[in-house]
Amino acid sequence: MEGRVKLDKWGYEVNTCSDECIAAINDYYHQVLSYGRKRSVILEAPKHDKDCVLAHILAAHFLCSADPSQSALHIQAAKSRLREATSYEKAIFDVLGYCMSDNRDDDVALELHFKLLREFPRDLVSVKRAQVLCFYMARPDLSLNLVQQVIPHNEQEEYIYGMLAFPLLELSQMADAKEAATKGLNINKQDCWSQHAICHVLQYECHFKEAVEFMEKCSSSWGSCSSFMKTHNWWHIALCYLEGHSPIEKVVEVYDQCIWKELERYDAVSPEVYLNALGLLLRVYVRGELRIFGNRMKVLSDCVSDQVNWYLEWHLDVLILWALAFSGEHSKAEELLKGLKRKFSAMNKKQQQVMQKGILLAEALFEYGSGNDEKALELLGPDFECNGCKIIGVSDEQLDVFKEVFYCILLNTGQATKAIEVIEKHITTREGNPFLWRLMERGYNMASREQEATSAGEKARALEAAYF
Repeated sequence: MEGRVKLDKWGYEVNTCSDECIAAINDYYHQVLSYGRKRSVILEAPKHDKDCVLAHILAAHFLCSADPSQSALHIQAAKSRLREATSYEKAIFDVLGYCMSDNRDDDVALELHFKLLREFPRDLVSVKRAQVLCFYMARPDLSLNLVQQVIPHNEQEEYIYGMLAFPLLELSQMADAKEAATKGLNINKQDCWSQHAICHVLQYECHFKEAVEFMEKCSSSWGSCSSFMKTHNWWHIALCYLEGHSPIEKVVEVYDQCIWKELERYDAVSPEVYLNALGLLLRVYVRGELRIFGNRMKVLSDCVSDQVNWYLEWHLDVLILWALAFSGEHSKAEELLKGLKRKFSAMNKKQQQVMQKGILLAEALFEYGSGNDEKALELLGPDFECNGCKIIGVSDEQLDVFKEVFYCILLNTGQATKAIEVIEKHITTREGNPFLWRLMERGYNMASREQEATSAGEKARALEAAYF
């Protein structure tokens, strides 16, 4: 390998003689960590050096979902040169090769990442990849352990503190999350993941106006972000307008100009935009404001009826189920639901146990969208614990809308006492959310608890008047 070894961004050895190849790899690292929209730059790396193992295996992983046949060719190319690879390249090949295997066990995949990062702790792209894995396993504790393992080696690196902040958020350690995100922004004020974490904290604390002001100031730095990250940050802004009782026209404006408009970009990834659009409109519907959106719901449901958007991730599928059922596309919704049940049946027993609440939520959202609240409640049960649904790949903030759906189902089916009980638990941590007080007011009225209903209504009105 003499004369062929170069160092990547982390200072790890890569067997290549091409400066262009290593530059493309480093550009890819930056795109991943900054949530950039040009992650396809990794496909340039093997063009500059057809014998570079790291270039091929990273390209394979980038393509594994979108173009499996091309991904397989890159895997084979990497494997054919593995003997000449550096120890770092071999470690990455082993981890990514397993992650792309048909019979992948997420626990094993995560342990392989922990092992990799004990030897190569400066590889922040592998940290990010492992954290994404933790997110879909609903294990923020492991995500936190992972980033804490590597921080001593990366104390001045950009992006590391945003990666620390997110699992802290998911573990409700809000003060620590804010401190970490602030540290990240002190290193790089355009770190959109740290910006996103600050917004999470402000939103959780019901500081909706402050969250909007902060994020709108940051928004000029989102032009190079991926479709998902850009529209997700605007989704947060729209939610803050909605939860802070801003005029609904402000929410419509964000939807039109900052979420839906992203689909007009030639390089936009539509399914990622649909996830944020659907998540927002479900919130709007739960609050009884969907009529203000005119035919936008119909347009959106027509788009997601295209099966190219199905089975990409559970969270998106659950939202699509609701949209199709609500819009009267029952045959399409039933087809999607049957497909999800087939996926569930094909899982091993361990995977089925983990995803059980996810498939129940999917069925319930289909019934809720169809107007069958009694059936939805029968599926979920009156003691439904929504936190178990994080396995579909949602943050706590994304999960809240499903909690609100459950509260509305309870109220719509006359279960006022139970609704009051579960909303009271939620409101202890979100006391500044006026919509929760409106739900409490409704529940108290149904239970003929007039004095408490009056008090809840007064609390809601005071909050509604205070924010925007």
